[in-house]
Amino acid sequence: MKKADFLFIAVVIIILAPFFAFDTVFEAYKSANAAHPYIMAFVKFMILSSIGEMLGLRIKQGVYTYKGYGMLPRAIVWGFLGVLIAFAMNIFKAGTPVLLQSLGINDACMAMQGEFTGTKFLGAFCISTAMNTFFAPMFMTVHKVTDTHILACGGSLKALITPLPFGNILASLNWKVQWDFVFKKTLPLFWIPAHTITFLLPAEFQVLFAASLSIVLGILLSVAAVMSREK
Repeated sequence: MKKADFLFIAVVIIILAPFFAFDTVFEAYKSANAAHPYIMAFVKFMILSSIGEMLGLRIKQGVYTYKGYGMLPRAIVWGFLGVLIAFAMNIFKAGTPVLLQSLGINDACMAMQGEFTGTKFLGAFCISTAMNTFFAPMFMTVHKVTDTHILACGGSLKALITPLPFGNILASLNWKVQWDFVFKKTLPLFWIPAHTITFLLPAEFQVLFAASLSIVLGILLSVAAVMSREK
């Protein structure tokens, strides 16, 4: 392990340890989460998704960041994307059980508020499937566009105020990879199962767990990239 690895681990521990060590900190988190859910979504995704990106970069390239990568503007963008994810989660977990009830699963809405049952599992799976079918492809594409824009701006914060050439970046994307891997593989094999678990959790932990998933995915994608280079 390098010095940077120890520093990274130390920073992560400093950020996360108080939530496990002190009940008052955890209760304060729960109160803030209830009072300001979207501000907290911004903070959670900004921190946890950035950790995932840094771990992924460490596995792929041996560094946590580099000049021009733009970790700070990426973190800020992740915060705003996290708010959009929180919006989407609320929309789909409210609407999908109503749809299920219209299809004859009469206790779908009630089941999502209660203890674990087969109906609740079905509801969570359907919420996850709906969100990852109708929202995730657009979200992933927007995220790819913003990452490309940040790199084009040299990783500078000016990327956040520079007009984004959305059409030009869309035209330059590798849609074969976007479709064959990002959409066809990560959505059904990772995101739908993972978000099924998300919607089985208590409401106050759902956005936190969703943000934490970006750490896991960053590691998995990086390991896969390394393995493909070694073949």
